[in-house]
Amino acid sequence: MTTDGNLVRPQDLLRVTAHHADGRIVLAAAGEVDLLSAPVLSDNVTHALAEAPELLVIDLSEVSFLASIGITVLLEARREAGPGTRVRVVAPEHGVVNRTLQLTGLHEALAVATTRDEALTG
Repeated sequence: MTTDGNLVRPQDLLRVTAHHADGRIVLAAAGEVDLLSAPVLSDNVTHALAEAPELLVIDLSEVSFLASIGITVLLEARREAGPGTRVRVVAPEHGVVNRTLQLTGLHEALAVATTRDEALTG
């Protein structure tokens, strides 16, 4: 609940925008990925994977907090991707998301890139 008495909605905490080009989908997330907002990211990942893109990039450059449920969403994306879909995660080198993924030992498993360009070309 906010200070003015309104309920916080998941979409108030996290915005995800999809960009499509040349068989690739980039999901650009901005905000916080926590227990309340993780379904927003998960739903967008599910919709993107349903299109069976060649590459799905989950860009977390504008994410300021990544809870364990967010990490679960990323791992599920990798697991649910079809055989023709690669999944890459963008987490800037000195950002909180990159540090979180390094501390959990998932940096390589999630094919983390530090920039969107690197994720798209790597």
